Amino acid sequence: MNKQIVSIYKSPNKDEMYLYAAKQAKLSEVPEALLQLFGKPEHVMDLLLTPEKSLARVEASQVMKDIDEKGFYLQMPPAKDDYLIEFPEEFLSKGDPV
Repeated sequence: MNKQIVSIYKSPNKDEMYLYAAKQAKLSEVPEALLQLFGKPEHVMDLLLTPEKSLARVEASQVMKDIDEKGFYLQMPPAKDDYLIEFPEEFLSKGDPV
């Protein structure tokens, strides 16, 4: 397949996690267990994909292949460096000398 219209959804549960699905199928082929973990999908945009299309973190051809084979593509958040630590907001605001 040399072009495909896809819908992109973001997860309300996890920053930078996205689901790509064929526009006409919407999310009908995404397993229910994955949707429960993903949370209620929030539509971001529709996009015409071609194998040459430039995407930020993945090859468009891989997205198209996964949609053809599985019915969806799941983009996971980027891995964080080991030296980065996330503190809860409450720790960052208490006793801050600034």
